Amino acid sequence: MKNIAVFCGSSDGNEPKVLDLAYELGRVLAKQNIGVVYGGAKIGLMGKVAEGALSMNGKVFGVIPLFLKRKEVFHPRLTELITVDTMHERKLKMHERSDGFIALPGGFGTLEELFEIITWGQLGLHQNPIGVLNPDGFYDPMLTLLDTMVAKEFLKEENRDMVLVDHTIDGLLTQMKNYQPIAVPKWIAKEQT
Repeated sequence: MKNIAVFCGSSDGNEPKVLDLAYELGRVLAKQNIGVVYGGAKIGLMGKVAEGALSMNGKVFGVIPLFLKRKEVFHPRLTELITVDTMHERKLKMHERSDGFIALPGGFGTLEELFEIITWGQLGLHQNPIGVLNPDGFYDPMLTLLDTMVAKEFLKEENRDMVLVDHTIDGLLTQMKNYQPIAVPKWIAKEQT
């Protein structure tokens, strides 16, 4: 993997260890010569990921919509800051620049980015690994929901398995590096009996 997009909160949250994890993720990616693609902000977990990578002289590519850039939340020391017009363009540009994706804790925006990239994978628009870094079970309720979707036959098990999960950076990166996309036909109706 050359570049990994990181989806995460623009807030700090209330657990310092999650901020530390975001910083460490940036450091580890830079140490492994993997560029960080993210939302371009200097605040919250987003800023910590960027700072971690920059502390190791890593490459950090920010993608920020003009309306957020005008609010001066962009990080001033990135390898490259790409300004786009809309949030939709932001996600597309992050996708184009990345060959892997990791979600850290965050809010609605993080979930929206994560689920869109999962959907794009399900539709065959990419075959890149998608990882969820799950400190202290932050994402456990979401993972339970995914399992319920499989049990209720709204989601195929093969598509559920596209979401790689670990509570450690090294464990998640190992899964992502070993990821083998599965070619599964979509929307095949059950045979009528």
